[in-house]
Order: sequence, then structure tokens, then C-alpha cells
Amino acid sequence: MASTASSNFALSSTSSSTSTAGNVRRVAALRCGPRDNRGPLLKGRILSTEAIQAIQALKRAYKTDPTNLPTNQLSRLIKSDLTAAMKELLRQDQCVLAARVFSTIQSEFGADLDMYAEMVVALARNGLTAEIDLLVDEMEKGGRIVCDESRGLLRLVKAAIAAGRKESTVKIYRMIKRKSNYEMEEYLGRVLSRGLRRFGEEKLADEILLELGRLYKGIYVKP
Repeated sequence: MASTASSNFALSSTSSSTSTAGNVRRVAALRCGPRDNRGPLLKGRILSTEAIQAIQALKRAYKTDPTNLPTNQLSRLIKSDLTAAMKELLRQDQCVLAARVFSTIQSEFGADLDMYAEMVVALARNGLTAEIDLLVDEMEKGGRIVCDESRGLLRLVKAAIAAGRKESTVKIYRMIKRKSNYEMEEYLGRVLSRGLRRFGEEKLADEILLELGRLYKGIYVKP
């Protein structure tokens, strides 16, 4: 498989977050599939035999040595299997393992903004908010934001704001600004403006409203 980009994003088994250790130790004992007692898998999360084997291999390796997770088995999977494995691990709140799968997806195929948004939601749910900033920082350094992915971009913005990550929200906005010839969608702009205003970034919030006023003349945009 040809590598389109590299990714350095990975979660340590000993995160600086106060709740990380508890989360990591708890989820390591969880099992994938119907025995998990979490209900049936959702659409888009049907696991192939290869994906299940990869998840099981990651869990076994994590129990033995959390600092040395294998990637060779992951690199042999097709993108749909990797995506399904990542979604299943996130569903089980196994963020460390999901991050390893995400990193493989990014390096082998490139991750879309929906995947970034799902990672942010799961990290926030598990109290790993500092890791959200690391993820967005890695995205910024790699120039990986694609404004044409309007649905994924909106999900990512909403997830960062809901997680209370001011720094990440500002970085996402700046990445959007750097995209030439991009015209921000009106709803996305309102969400971003309100979120930035909530974080005390009044200047940036007003800047977005001015841009929306220019793009959508005649449409009243509430601050």
C-alpha cells in the first residue's frame, strides 16, 4: 500500500490526564463483539475476520506491554477493515488502541475529517482533553484539513467546541483561513463564531461574522 502521509499521533498508556489511567486499565478487559453487552454493532461497524484478529492482537499486546503495540498486522488491512476496527475500539472507549489504528489509517491512506471528529469525541468522553490538542496540532503540522469535507469539518468544529478546547478551535479556524478560495458555509461560520466567543475570542468571532456578512449579503447573521 502506498503511503500518502505520515502520522505521529499516538496516545501514551500513561497520559497526563487524571482519568486516563483508570480508563485505560478498565477498557483493556473489554471484549469486542456481542459479548461486550453494549448492544449490536451499528451500520458501518461490521467487523471482518481480519479486523477482529487485529483488535484481539492489539489487546493481547497491550496487556503484555502497553508501550510496544504491534503495527505489522494493521498495515496489512484494507482501509475499510482499519476503519471498522477503529470505530469498534472507540465504541469500547479503548482510545490508546484506537489511536494506534488511526495512526495507521493516516499513514497508509490519509484520514478524513469524520475520523478526526470521532477521535475528538471519544477522547473528550474519556477525559483525555489534552490529547485533543495534540491531535489537532498534528493535523495542523501536516496541513491535513480539507474544507471540501463540509460534514466532517462541521463535526470536528462542534466536537472541539463541545470538549471545551479553545486552542484547538482557534487552530481549526486558522487552518480554514489558510485555504485559498474557500468560502465558509453560513452554518459552520455561526457555529465557529459562537464557540470562539464563548472562549473569549471576541475578535475572531467578529471576524467570522464580518466574512459571513460579505459572503451572504442580505442574510441576517446573529452573533
